[in-house]
Amino acid sequence: MTGAERREQITAGIVERTGITEAMIERLVHGFYAKVRKDPMIGPVFEARINDWEPHLAQMCAFWSSVALMTGRYHGTPMVKHMPLPIDAAHFDRWLELFEATASELCPPAAADHFIERARRIAASLEMGVAGGQGVMLGIGERYRRAQAGARQHRA
Repeated sequence: MTGAERREQITAGIVERTGITEAMIERLVHGFYAKVRKDPMIGPVFEARINDWEPHLAQMCAFWSSVALMTGRYHGTPMVKHMPLPIDAAHFDRWLELFEATASELCPPAAADHFIERARRIAASLEMGVAGGQGVMLGIGERYRRAQAGARQHRA
């Protein structure tokens, strides 16, 4: 079995278990970023960096296709893009809150659970990377707080 055949088999299994489709991913991404753009905490972070939303949304659809369905459509460097942003644990918590609400509203339960579980891992990984980029090594259970960068991070 080739790598491509194996990937197709994995994707088919995920689709069978969750019902996730590319159309569902597109609805989720567009619904989520509609909320993000209106959000007083994280909306300004995005608005300051994204001038043309259509290419960003297309890239996020490819990202979530790769994350949720293992399609390999996304070829980017999310960690590099997030490390210099003025964000911390509170921003990741808000991102997750909006993402989880959107997934729960727009997706059947199995699909929502699949998306949310991956979103939580992504948020934790990016938060750790952002902290590391600021010279802060987080311990188990610690969260990154920009106001305290350089000082000991507080446990969540």
